[in-house]
Amino acid sequence: MDQPNQPGLGQGGPQEISIKITDEVMEGRYANMMRVSHTKEEFIMDYANIVPPHGIMTARVITSPGHMKRILKALQDNIDKYEESFGPINEAEAPKGIPFPSI
Repeated sequence: MDQPNQPGLGQGGPQEISIKITDEVMEGRYANMMRVSHTKEEFIMDYANIVPPHGIMTARVITSPGHMKRILKALQDNIDKYEESFGPINEAEAPKGIPFPSI
């Protein structure tokens, strides 16, 4: 059975994919807290900026379990490279008494 024509799966090998990014997205969002939840079909990553006594949700990323595995590997690879260059990273303490808001 033939595979549907998908980006990156052409007969000549991987294709370059052009990705557009708006100025707003390029600015990024700061987050100092993250909550991960999941269903069978997807992982949901909620990012927040907590500055007591308030906090604000800055982003929500939803992805498939297969892509989440790739994200996890990419993050670990980058942490390893960072620590090779700059030394060990000390894990930050979680803020005390500030629960992540229910959504």
